[in-house]
This record gives sequence, C-alpha cells and structure tokens, in this order.
Amino acid sequence: MSNIRRPLIEMTRAYHSSRRVITQITPPFLDQGICNRCYRSLQRRYASTSTAIAATPSSIESSPPTQHTPPATESTSPRTAYEIKASVVLSRPPILTRDLHPFEKAFFLYQRRLNERLALPFTRYFYYQKDTPGDTEWKSKIKERKTPARDIGVYSGYGDEAWNDELLVGAKESEPQEQIEALLRDAEQPATEDEEGQRVKKEKIEKPMPRVTEADRTGDVKSLNRALTRTLYLVVKTLEGGTWRFPSSTLIGGEDLHRAAERIIVQTGGINMNTWIVGNAPVGHHNLHYPQPVIDSENRIERLGEKTFFMKARIMAGQPNIKENKLGVADFKWLAKEEVRKEVKPHYWASVKNMLAER
Repeated sequence: MSNIRRPLIEMTRAYHSSRRVITQITPPFLDQGICNRCYRSLQRRYASTSTAIAATPSSIESSPPTQHTPPATESTSPRTAYEIKASVVLSRPPILTRDLHPFEKAFFLYQRRLNERLALPFTRYFYYQKDTPGDTEWKSKIKERKTPARDIGVYSGYGDEAWNDELLVGAKESEPQEQIEALLRDAEQPATEDEEGQRVKKEKIEKPMPRVTEADRTGDVKSLNRALTRTLYLVVKTLEGGTWRFPSSTLIGGEDLHRAAERIIVQTGGINMNTWIVGNAPVGHHNLHYPQPVIDSENRIERLGEKTFFMKARIMAGQPNIKENKLGVADFKWLAKEEVRKEVKPHYWASVKNMLAER
C-alpha cells in the first residue's frame, strides 16, 4: 500500500507546485471566469510574451552599441561674403519756389482782378491831401492804369468793362517778371525841384535778384548757385574706372552707417562743408555682383560682390574740395535728378532713382 501511495503523493506535490508557479505568472485578468480553452490559450500567449521580454535586455547587454564619430577635418575652402559699403546722398534743397504753370499764373491774376471788383473804392483824399504833389502823382498814375492795384495791368473794376477780367492768350500781365517791372515803374519817383529850384535826382530802386543765375547761363555744374528751384545732388567720378556715383566707402571696423557717412563726407570733400546726416537708417541700397568672385586669401573670404547702403544728407553751406581726398575721387558735379540719370550707369540708376526728389 505504501508503494502505491508514494507516487500519488509525489504527483500531488508536483501538481500543487505547478499551480503555484502558474498562479504567480498569470496576469490579473485571467482570474475572471472564462472557459478552460480560452484560459489555456491566453496562458500560452502570456508565457511566450514574457519569455521574449525577458530575453530582450540580455541581448541588448550582450551587444554594446557602436557609435561612428567622423574625424574632425578643417575646411580648406574660403567662406563666401559680400563687401558692405556706405554711400552718402548729399543734396542741396531748393532755394526758390518752383516756376508757376501758365494756368496758375492766369488764375492768380484773375483772383486779384476779382478782388478789385469786390473791394470798396479807393478813398483818395484819405491818403493824399488835395492839390499836393502826391495827389498830382496819384491822378496821373490812376489815369494810366485805371485801378489802385499796381500789378494787374490796365483794368477798372467799376466801369462798363469790369466784367472783362480774364486774359487773352499770350498776354504778359500774368507773368511774374512783368508784374515786377510794373511795381518798379510805379515805385520810381519823378525828378523834382527843391525849394532853391535845384533839380533832385531820382532815388535808386532796389531790384530783386533774378531767378536765373550766372552759373545757369554758363552751365557751371560745380556751383551750388544754380538751378535754384531744384534739388541738387553731389556725384563724384572715381579714379578707378572713371564711373560717376555718389560718394561711398567700405565700412571700417565696427562703425555703423551713420558714422561711416560722416567719415565719407570729410574724406571726400574736406572739412569746409556744413552738412547734416538725416537719420540713422539707410534710404536705399544697391547690389553689385562681380563677374568672377574675388578671393581674399589673407582673410580667407571669397567676395561675390558689393552691397551699398545709402544715407541721406543735407548741405547748408560750403563747397567740396577734392584736392586732398582719400577715396580716389577725380571730379565732382552738383546735378538734378534727370542730370544724374545721364551720368551714372543704368543698373546704378535703377537702384537710386526712387530716392531722388523730382524738384
């Protein structure tokens, strides 16, 4: 009997031991009530997954990762860059107002004649005592021009022809120069005799300066006393290449565009100019691409071209003196916008034309 019980006891112990192992490795969701077939299927799947997960770290530890680090090599090719330059658009603003259009001249004269029709009549005896030299002179002048106004031509605002206040085509009464001449003739005092019977000379009348100067008549483009109704710009001619452009130079060290513009003005035209740099930001730029890159072996830079930034400036007094300039300037001119276009190159003009004033 003992021989029969011993195998049974060992089988019972083995069965309980396997049950304990299965219970330990069985996931919690298998404790729910499911059929025997599904239970075994899930048990096999869970066991195979656990075996794969357990084997993964050992395989990773057995084969350490390999990392390929390329050797550090120094580049022998130069870096590409553009040469940064600053340029100064130095200008002289208009000194006189612009010339009037013929329609504007006729309109302004019409306004003055209309004012004569609407104004009260001139009271002569309030200003001149009767039978005095001033009264005699007034009567002679009013008889000639028919109106108290001195610069509107022959016109009467109170007669039958008062409505006829418009000008004919080609009439000179609306021309500013004709009006100036009329005022000068009216201001001239006739020669008179003093108490001793001696003839007194006429007083000299100061005339306004003409709008057209001597520099305009002779075509002196180096004078600032020309084209008084236009804005003039300083353009210079370079010794290298002989091209016309605005004064420019490469930035030195860590200077900004404002300081570079001040240096360019002094190095181009000397210190005898009273100038003013308008603002710290450029008003435009110009890109120049070299046909072939220029290699700067010392700094290991391959220059592809130039980038020029323009700074606006004004001149109040003085004149450039290029005899001792340091920027290679051979000549200079003061030109208006349309004159600048004739001197500079087309691609340069395309970059600067929108920065220049029309008048």
